[in-house]
Amino acid sequence: MKAAIRLLCLVPAVLLSACGFEIVDTGHRGVETRFGSVVSESMPEGLYFYNPFTSNIIQLDTRLQRWDDHTGTYTKDVQQAQIKFTVNYRLNAEHAHIIFKEVGRDWDNKLVPQVVQGQLKEIIGKWNAVELIGARDKAQTEAFAAIRDSLADKNVSVVSFEITDIEYTPQFEKSVEDKVIAEQRSIEEQNRTKQVEEQAKQRLLSAEAEAKSIQIRARALEQNAKLVELEAVQKWDGKLPQYMMGNSVPFLNLPGGR
Repeated sequence: MKAAIRLLCLVPAVLLSACGFEIVDTGHRGVETRFGSVVSESMPEGLYFYNPFTSNIIQLDTRLQRWDDHTGTYTKDVQQAQIKFTVNYRLNAEHAHIIFKEVGRDWDNKLVPQVVQGQLKEIIGKWNAVELIGARDKAQTEAFAAIRDSLADKNVSVVSFEITDIEYTPQFEKSVEDKVIAEQRSIEEQNRTKQVEEQAKQRLLSAEAEAKSIQIRARALEQNAKLVELEAVQKWDGKLPQYMMGNSVPFLNLPGGR
């Protein structure tokens, strides 16, 4: 009788010990394996029971991930550059079981750096170093599209990508700075030259106008002798000279005078 009671107590214990359970957390997907092989599709959040002796439930994070890093590369004109970037991505929740089967639990460390750095180096290699400074936004857009498409084939969704900084060697940055300064000085010199030319042009125009005025006045005086007297009157200050030769009075014979 006692043996039967022990047997009855043992059976529930064995049954309970043979039943495992797993709660798939919010923002995760579960993948069930049996003897190491994937036997389920992506399992949404919730409670799941399984045989712990033969099976296991692995959880994969499907929340948005952020990765900040940098990579060294070369531009088209073989200038060394350090590219700093930020990428936001997440696992395709519906295909969690596929990526686990093909890549493993550490899929993000195996896939994302390889794709991001590879595509970024390829894009940067299309630009000369100086051109890249002004075309940074365009290079970023092209890199984002290439990274997004490449990781989409691997069941990873890229939400955003940004080039946060581009650093060149100190020698190259100094050469660029010197070039910019030289260009600015050249522009300033051109502006000064234009200013001098404009001033000279204005003086020439003024001189030509004055010469033309004198010429017109001279012709008028030649044609009308009375204008000579009028010119003298206009220039006379009303004072008689202190010294005069003889009895002559230096005055003009104006019309109506006696």
